[in-house]
Amino acid sequence: MKLPLSWLSDYTDISGVTPKEYDARLTMSGSKVEEVYHLGEEISNVVVGRISEMTRHPNSDHMWICQIDVGEEVIQICTGAWNVHVGDLIPVAKHKSTLPGGIKITKGKLRGEASNGMLCSLKELQLDTHNVPYAVIKPAAILNDYCCLKGEKPSLPEELTAGYKIFGKTVAAKVLSVKTVGYSRYDLTVDFGAGETALSTDCSNIHEGDFIAVDTAALTVCTPDDLHAQAAEFPHCITDGILILDEDCKPGDDIKKVLGLDEWVADFEITSNRPDCLSVIGLARETAATFDRPFHVNAPVVKGVGDDINKYMSVEVRDPDLCPRYTARLVRNIKIEPSPAWMRERLHASGVRPINNIVDITNYVMLEYGQPMHAFDYSCLSDGKIVVRRARNGESIQTLDGVDHDLTDKMLAICDNDKPVAVAGVMGGANSEIEDDTRTVVFESACFHGATVRVTAKALGMRTEASGRFEKGLDPRMTLDAVNRACELVEQLGAGEVIDGIIDVDNSDPNPKRLPFEPDKMNGLLGLSLSDAEQQAYLEKLGFTVENGEVIVPSFRTDIARMCDLAEEVARMYGYDKIPTTLYAGEMVQGEYTPKQQAERAAALVCREAGFDESMTHSFISPKFYDMIGWAANDPRRISTTILNPLGEDFSIMRTTVLPSMLESLAHNHAHRNPTASLYELGTIYTPTVKNGKADPDVLPHEEKVLTLGSYGRLSFFQLKGVIEALCRELNIKGVQFVPEKNNPSYHPGRCANILAGGERIGVFGTVHPTVADRYGLSGEVLAAELRMDALFAAIDPVKLYHPLPKFPASTRDIAVLVDDAVPAASMQASIEKAAGTILESVKLFDVYKGKGIPEGKKSVAYSLSLRAPDRTLTDEECDKAMKDALAALEKDFGAALRS
Repeated sequence: MKLPLSWLSDYTDISGVTPKEYDARLTMSGSKVEEVYHLGEEISNVVVGRISEMTRHPNSDHMWICQIDVGEEVIQICTGAWNVHVGDLIPVAKHKSTLPGGIKITKGKLRGEASNGMLCSLKELQLDTHNVPYAVIKPAAILNDYCCLKGEKPSLPEELTAGYKIFGKTVAAKVLSVKTVGYSRYDLTVDFGAGETALSTDCSNIHEGDFIAVDTAALTVCTPDDLHAQAAEFPHCITDGILILDEDCKPGDDIKKVLGLDEWVADFEITSNRPDCLSVIGLARETAATFDRPFHVNAPVVKGVGDDINKYMSVEVRDPDLCPRYTARLVRNIKIEPSPAWMRERLHASGVRPINNIVDITNYVMLEYGQPMHAFDYSCLSDGKIVVRRARNGESIQTLDGVDHDLTDKMLAICDNDKPVAVAGVMGGANSEIEDDTRTVVFESACFHGATVRVTAKALGMRTEASGRFEKGLDPRMTLDAVNRACELVEQLGAGEVIDGIIDVDNSDPNPKRLPFEPDKMNGLLGLSLSDAEQQAYLEKLGFTVENGEVIVPSFRTDIARMCDLAEEVARMYGYDKIPTTLYAGEMVQGEYTPKQQAERAAALVCREAGFDESMTHSFISPKFYDMIGWAANDPRRISTTILNPLGEDFSIMRTTVLPSMLESLAHNHAHRNPTASLYELGTIYTPTVKNGKADPDVLPHEEKVLTLGSYGRLSFFQLKGVIEALCRELNIKGVQFVPEKNNPSYHPGRCANILAGGERIGVFGTVHPTVADRYGLSGEVLAAELRMDALFAAIDPVKLYHPLPKFPASTRDIAVLVDDAVPAASMQASIEKAAGTILESVKLFDVYKGKGIPEGKKSVAYSLSLRAPDRTLTDEECDKAMKDALAALEKDFGAALRS
């Protein structure tokens, strides 16, 4: 919301307040100011000048040398503009001046003649004819400027003479003299070839010596359009030129003050809960309260011209839930013309482009009151009736921006008897647009349901200033004052005659919101000790009323709902910076991680130390993901909790496994040509309560964290097994076993194992099934592991045993045996540990070999045994006995034979 600070003076007094102070104080009181800037801050040393003399440039056929009075001196400036004359007041950028866009002007020479500045156009001041509507340039067709189009026969001779017949009664005339007789009004003396003739014109590019085209029948000067000429035929006869001022000013005046650019503007960031601050009045109220100044708003006064609006039109609101209030007034004998300078300047400073008086009035009221307005051409309303209703499926409307829109029954429309004429709260229709010939106008001021407006604007892809206000929830009490203010401005600007009477369909709740006045609670919440009277005074500054122990909330404060909201109002008026800093009361508790959190952090650390990077994926997936990982159609794990409002099918269910998400991440890396990738995710799965073969929608799913690992191009099957063993050691999980698993469809049947701890399954790992990997576009060996964190946590031995460093040396022996290929190495290791006795310190598998020298169906498995006694050095006999016992156990349990 851009607020010209001078506009505040209509409602409160901010004299003596600097822009910097205003910025700081309003921000501290809760109205965040993004910046305060000067509208003409990029313009400097640009003044009003009066042309006192003009001569042709000796070295140019289109330039002029002008002597210009700039107040304290007369300076010379060369210009190529054709629309200036002696006596004109123009903007002059003097030596060492600056213009918008960082343009710097310095003196110099143009074709050998000194030029001490530049004459400015509207464009160079970043303005247009909407800001200065009187500055529209009407060019005459200067025949000296004629250029023949390439490839065509010339329409004019090279040497023109007075009286040359162009066509019909249009002839060439030589200009003998030009006299300015008013703004853009010139008296000419011309020669048709048969003596002098006097003409008057509003074409501003004519000078003595020019040849012009004159319609001798009407005695009017012809424009290029009158001659049906193309722009290229008269390249310098254009509507762009120097700004000729028609203001109450004199040479030397600062151009910023003359054109309304000497203005400070505060740009506010208005939060969605404060639609009342999307108005000048709302911000003026905040300003007055912040600086403790009086605040006043004059009630609009409409004189009217008699008659009765009810004779001409009626309003029916069929959906009062979507339109709690609709107010309308009628204005006849409309005169469409530019708005006065003060209104144009305020609109421009507020970031709104001036259009014409009627459109500007609606925009002005919207800015002033925060109430969007709309004006209909009364003649376009069938039977003079307005019906506010839900649109019908199949109805369409072309809005004011020229775009056609199909409406639905979820949208509110403003209609007449036959058709929609506006999309409620968003934009009016082209079929009721105000045109230059409009004579009677209906002013609409209404309150629409915010959520409906927001949904409609989004569906139609046309968020507007009006919809941005309506969607935040406006005050229904505001519609009447706003429409009256619009009619007051109509009378003030002489733009029309206001017919007596108001149509006001009011279905809103007239009762104000009341809250208990609880000063002690507010003091307790804020840590203050303000008296009841002080708190009441702060609230009354903001428009609240306190009576009989209750706070009456003003209708424009839709954000106030409870005591803490009132406390916030008191706090920001008292001053957040004045609230004393206090220490927390009560016992301070030392924060720490729970045992589960510690276990999760330890697991994640092991993964990172093993070279895995953390990944994070969405908990909602597509049902097709279960097909991707090979789960059967009747697999109970496919039963998932369905999301009621999914973003799409790909995000429609809550996952019961993290594996497809991990494979998606690996596939993404593989597709981007990363040669290796190792990822881990501590993700949540959601196991639903099953009822009648489906997830029970009335019961929340059970949430469980799963540690999922994935890798390709870097680790082998056994290296991933080593990572899992390291994880279990770090968590102090003992008795971990790896049992082959051949029936998991997501993994290779010969390279997959369940992970057990204390006989309980805590997870699974292995090589991803080649078919599954291929579905994800992955090649080579892809490894994955899934470990349930709840099961891991339950298997943790909370007691850690520490042993002193050994005093005696260890004896290391190796053993290699031949066994059937199907015998698990882990089972053999367990047998060795059981048979070797107490002197066995550790046993490690260091080789598995199949191939040359090994019988078919057999494999060679080699272990390294470390033997040590805590109280003595072992003898060879003790070590040999332990080795023999281990070998005997292997022979008995697995039919193993010592490899020679």
